[in-house]
Amino acid sequence: MKTTTHFPTAIAILAAMLTLAACGSKEGGAQQGPAAGAAPPPMEVDVVTVSPAAVVLTKDLPGRLEAYRSAQVRARVEGIVEKRQFTEGSDVKAGATLFRIDARTYQTAYDSAKSDLAVARQTVERYGPLVEAKAVSQQDFDLANAKLKQAEAALSRAQLDLENAHVPAPISGRIGRAQVTEGALVGRGEATLLATIEQVDPIYANFTQPGGDLMRLDQSFKSGKLKHAPSAKVELVLEDGSIYPHPGKLLFSNLAVDSSTGSVSLRAEFPNPEHELLPGMFARIRFQEGSADNSIKVPQRAIQMTTQGQFVMVVDAESKAALRPVTLGGMTEGDFVIEAGLQPGDKVIVNGLQKIRPGAPVKAVEWNPAGTPPVPEKK
Repeated sequence: MKTTTHFPTAIAILAAMLTLAACGSKEGGAQQGPAAGAAPPPMEVDVVTVSPAAVVLTKDLPGRLEAYRSAQVRARVEGIVEKRQFTEGSDVKAGATLFRIDARTYQTAYDSAKSDLAVARQTVERYGPLVEAKAVSQQDFDLANAKLKQAEAALSRAQLDLENAHVPAPISGRIGRAQVTEGALVGRGEATLLATIEQVDPIYANFTQPGGDLMRLDQSFKSGKLKHAPSAKVELVLEDGSIYPHPGKLLFSNLAVDSSTGSVSLRAEFPNPEHELLPGMFARIRFQEGSADNSIKVPQRAIQMTTQGQFVMVVDAESKAALRPVTLGGMTEGDFVIEAGLQPGDKVIVNGLQKIRPGAPVKAVEWNPAGTPPVPEKK
């Protein structure tokens, strides 16, 4: 009787618990729904707020480095190389002996010429009084003088050959690889190349500029759009993109345009005290073309190049990313000068461009390049 009486009650209690659990599950699901479908926060991007300012326009042109002076060390006399007296790749001084050639033959020739000169001089000295006494004809005296001059010339040649057996450095600089070894026969029929010396401090940078660019630059000066550059300072941009610490100077610019390339040749000179720069290295030469007032510039990383033109991404009034076509001018310190497309106060995105699309909401943060301290807020 007790079991029969309590069974319906247990069923009712279980049904009520299931009902409450179902209701709780629905309410929980309703509360979690909006959280799962909520919009993500705006993407944070770095921006620069552009403003007009005076800029110095620069131009980067490719070029090659060339030794300030280069001299080939060649054998001036024939003989066997006895010894090399330098270390390859070292610095040598002008006049230092680099190679020693077997000089025995030249020493013998020098001694013989010296003896011949002594005899010729004695003959002339002896004939002097005799010609006055008519004991020797004037013709014999003149012939003795001629032989004396020949003996003097022969001694000079023999002395020069003897000196050239010790091959000197024609200039100071860094000497390269030796082209011959001890025991080699040099100088037979030609002046054999023994080594090359290059002076690399200072060092030249040769580059070219299109003739059309020079014409446009001249027109900009005449129209007042540009002013002449404040200085003739030239910088060297190395292959890794870094700036060489020692500024150079522009030496000359050819007045004629090369008919085959349509360009003008230029040369700059750079100090090279540590010999970091080597002849033949590729580099970009950055020089000042002129200056302009009220110009807008943006970092190079902000520019997007497409087949339709150049664009930047800006943050609009609704805090959304927007594409903006721009017209590029020259460059200044690695930044692009914008001739058209931007207005003062525009916020140009410089970092985070790969993660956003036009129309996406963004959070603009003023960009501080690495190593640049943030600008303190005015109180």
